[in-house]
Amino acid sequence: MNKFVVLLCALSFSTSVAFAGGPVVVVEEGQPEVVQEKSSSSVGLVPLLLGVVILCAVACGGDDDEPPA
Repeated sequence: MNKFVVLLCALSFSTSVAFAGGPVVVVEEGQPEVVQEKSSSSVGLVPLLLGVVILCAVACGGDDDEPPA
């Protein structure tokens, strides 16, 4: 009978330690959404400015007339 009481005491202490802290709940989070921001310099603006500069160079440049004496 003494061995049975010792066994019951050992089991009761081990089960209380085994369940201490409660169950572990793992909550999986979704993947974060990565949003790329547009850069401050727009790619569409560069060809437009380049075209204006070339047009101005053609229209304003090429003054081959000799100055009056």
